[in-house]
Amino acid sequence: MTEPRDHPFVTAVKPLVDAMGGELMDPSRAAPDDVVLAWEGEDVVAVRLPQLSESLDHILAALERRHGMPLAELDRKTKQDVVRILEARGAFSVRHGVETVAGALGVSRFTVYNYLNRENPNRNTRG
Repeated sequence: MTEPRDHPFVTAVKPLVDAMGGELMDPSRAAPDDVVLAWEGEDVVAVRLPQLSESLDHILAALERRHGMPLAELDRKTKQDVVRILEARGAFSVRHGVETVAGALGVSRFTVYNYLNRENPNRNTRG
């Protein structure tokens, strides 16, 4: 984004946009699917939201940074916690979400389903 980086509204929304894996840009560059945000009646910034699959990759990268190591190197209990966090964030509603998470954790799809079922034994695991 070229302008207005220093606008207080942009400063306020930037952490949220970064956490979602979005991109801030000048409103004049906004595409039809982008979200233009206004402040006091003036378009200040546009937000390009990531595709769902990109969001999952972004969330996995953030979890790796939080734990300070590749997710595949975490112990079993921590991997179960990661799966719980990912489920709360809707990671498994994304096409191939289970496969993507299993690959990041270094476990099988079956193991991810087991972690999910441990939390909610009545969960339907077909999908």
